[in-house]
Amino acid sequence: MPSQKLLDNNKKVIEAWENFIDNNILEREKLRQQIIDSWLRSKKYKVDSFSTLVKKELNHNNLSKRIEKYKPILDIAVPFMETIYKTVGNSGMIVRFTDSDGYVLECFGDLSVLERNKEIHLYKGTNVSEEMIGTNAIGVALKTGIALQVLGAEHYRKSYHAWTTSAAPIRDKEGKILSVLSMSGDHSQVHPHTLGMIMASALAIEHEIRLNRANFELIRANEHLDAVMQSINEGILTIDINGIITDVNYFAKKFLKKSTKNIIGNSIDELTKKPVFELIKNNEIKFDEKEIHFLDDNKKKKSVIITFKPVYSGKKDISEYLIRFRESKKVYDQVNKLVGSKAIFTFEDILGDSPKIKESIRLASLIANTDATVLLNGESGTGKELFAQGIHNASNRHESQFVFINCGAIPRDLVASELFGYEDGAFTGARKGGHPGKFEFADGGTLFLDEIGDMPLDTQANLLRVLETKEVVRVGGHDVIPVDVRVIAATHKDLKKEVENGNFRQDLFFRLNVMPITTPPLRERKEDIRILIKYFYSQFSMKKNEKIMIDESFYKVMKDYYWPGNVRELQNVMQMITNINGSKDKLYSEDLPNYLKEAIKFTDDEEITLVKPLYIVEKEEILKAIKYSSGNLMQASKILEIGRSTLYRKLEKYNIEI
Repeated sequence: MPSQKLLDNNKKVIEAWENFIDNNILEREKLRQQIIDSWLRSKKYKVDSFSTLVKKELNHNNLSKRIEKYKPILDIAVPFMETIYKTVGNSGMIVRFTDSDGYVLECFGDLSVLERNKEIHLYKGTNVSEEMIGTNAIGVALKTGIALQVLGAEHYRKSYHAWTTSAAPIRDKEGKILSVLSMSGDHSQVHPHTLGMIMASALAIEHEIRLNRANFELIRANEHLDAVMQSINEGILTIDINGIITDVNYFAKKFLKKSTKNIIGNSIDELTKKPVFELIKNNEIKFDEKEIHFLDDNKKKKSVIITFKPVYSGKKDISEYLIRFRESKKVYDQVNKLVGSKAIFTFEDILGDSPKIKESIRLASLIANTDATVLLNGESGTGKELFAQGIHNASNRHESQFVFINCGAIPRDLVASELFGYEDGAFTGARKGGHPGKFEFADGGTLFLDEIGDMPLDTQANLLRVLETKEVVRVGGHDVIPVDVRVIAATHKDLKKEVENGNFRQDLFFRLNVMPITTPPLRERKEDIRILIKYFYSQFSMKKNEKIMIDESFYKVMKDYYWPGNVRELQNVMQMITNINGSKDKLYSEDLPNYLKEAIKFTDDEEITLVKPLYIVEKEEILKAIKYSSGNLMQASKILEIGRSTLYRKLEKYNIEI
């Protein structure tokens, strides 16, 4: 007989259940939190609390497939289930094994009990998940991952109110729920120790699963070792203490284009054409990666990165060496990924609706999926690198590396070695073993040469040769290295003027200027300023999910400013403003930085006039004078009240062509 306390508690739960089902009132003080949460989920799933229908049930064929899938776990779980069932005897208890989707795959119990209670679906093949039948111990265990006992009226369906179920999840070593072990019986037969028995059995099953898995992995370890060695995409060789090859994997044979019998038994030096074994003997403890070359069947050199590792038979005695080599190109690809040589921006990241920016994006999109060299012209801060990355990501090279180099930020005597690489001892301070250049790193992808107008003339000649031959020779070296690289160059200078002044090679200019694209300055696309302000404010503000409030006075001042630093300057201004005023509900013109406000003059009628930098005013007035005098420089100099030689200097200074 159930205790009076149990009967009283179930009576309270029945009242709470009726109030929830009939009136949608949840009496939380009468229920456990797990039951409250499950009832709410069951209501959300639209489970019929008075139904006895099976929503999901496997046919014989699908049930057999699921049982076969879970066979390794069932083989372990079934003996435990039999023991539990024998322990409780003829008490009307049902022991079930349920998979992670809520399907009952195994069941032990009195046939008469199963027959009398068909409406609560205790048999194999039925789905007892929370979504199907509402609150029940198995369903809650699957949903929450906790072991629990659901008693009587705590069940969401009324047909289960006479039953109590104890359930515990069975997990793998990563904590993922594999299945649920449970025991159900008449509510009057409930015992608190039942849950403890089920939990202990579930833990024992988990332990057996892990033991079986460990034994299985141990048995297959040796098989895997050989399989891994043969399938790995790196060359692996083992050599004895005399430098003779004793083993080789499939990749090494394929790369060397040699059979096993033509490799094993030969000296490692025969394959490398270098005294590799001497390096091994001289570096028994510390082994650095070294670049060497193999000769293929066509006598062409194939660059590889090679690593040595000793294998000890005792504490000190070396029995053999493991040699691993990788294609240099693949190593460079990995290096690029690690150091962030990847294009992250697309054309969609270039903001603006102005005709000029749209035209630039259109041209870039048209040329993106070709291998044509692109020259990006534009002032600093106009987004040339965004365009370069957008072109790369829209091309058929988008899965390969995007390598960046600023030609103006590298000392002039190091530009060539950065671009083309160098050999060991090429110059004082050169890294031992040499170093690949950016062209080799970018092989198969895109190389972005920023500020190419600052490249030294001697390096320009080498760059031209690489662009024409698609071959690189490292500084101080003689080996020709083929490269497949798409070049995108960028500059803020007028390269035509640089050519005229002898600072830039004309032939290189023509080679780069296949597809010129201009990134317009912000002052020529002022209709985009509002878009950019909103974007940067949203990006930097802590109120990311709130409506952006900016006064029109703020927009007007920002639009009338000249923006010599272009979008980059605007971005910096917005970051500073949001850092200082991020907590304010609205931004006004007075929130702008002082240097920007000082460039704006407010008149009595509150109209805003831009105070332009002097060099802009001077350039504009010179252009007006030339236009007024129809190109007569003597007349123009008189209008400007300056000497003709002074006018010539200023024409050169401002790149003004007549």
